[in-house]
Amino acid sequence: MTSQNVNPPANRHPPASDEPDPRAIRARLGARTISLIGMMGAGKSSVGRRLAARLDLPFVDADAEIEAAAGCSIADIFKLHGEEHFRDGERKVIARLLGDSPQVLATGGGAWMTPETRGNIAAAGVSVWLNADLDILLRRVRRREHRPLLKDGDIEAKLRGLVDLRYPVYAQADITVRSRDVPHDLVVDEILAELDCWLEAGQDAAT
Repeated sequence: MTSQNVNPPANRHPPASDEPDPRAIRARLGARTISLIGMMGAGKSSVGRRLAARLDLPFVDADAEIEAAAGCSIADIFKLHGEEHFRDGERKVIARLLGDSPQVLATGGGAWMTPETRGNIAAAGVSVWLNADLDILLRRVRRREHRPLLKDGDIEAKLRGLVDLRYPVYAQADITVRSRDVPHDLVVDEILAELDCWLEAGQDAAT
C-alpha cells in the first residue's frame, strides 16, 4: 500500500472577505503539522483530505501508513499480535510521520491516548479534535465491519465505553470542532476559522 498523500485539486479561489484566507493560514503555519484526532467514525480521513486540499498540504493517513509498514491490515495486526503490539507500532509510525511536516495527518482513534504521541504531536504543530456524538459514531461505524475494538458483542456498549475513556483526553487538543451530519466542507470551514483564532492567539512563533 502506498502513502496516502495524494490530494484533490487545491482550492484556488480567494475566500470571501469575512472568511479566513487558507493561503494566509498555510503561510502562518510554517513547517507545522495539523494532526486530526478523534474516534473511529469521526470523519478524520474525509475531512482531512479536504482540509489538506484547501491548505495545499499533503494528506497522510496514519492507519494506512501503519498497514504499509506492517504489510497487513490493522485487523490482522490485532488478531496476530494483539493491541499492545499495534499501539507500539502506531507510536513509532506517527513519530516518523511527524518528521515529514508540514502536512495534515489523520491519526487512529487510540493514538492520542499514548502520552508520547500527544507530546510528539504538540511539538510538531497543532491538534484538532473532531468531536462526534455517540449516535453519529454508531451510524457510521456500523457501515463497516473492520474495526478490531468493536468486533463481537454489543457495539454500542463498547463504543460508549471508548467514548467515556477517551473524550476527557481528547479534550486536551488545541482545537475542538464538532463532527456531525453536515457537508464535510462546512467542517473544514470551521477548522480553518479555529486555526485562524489559534494563530492569532499567539501561536505564530517561527518554526
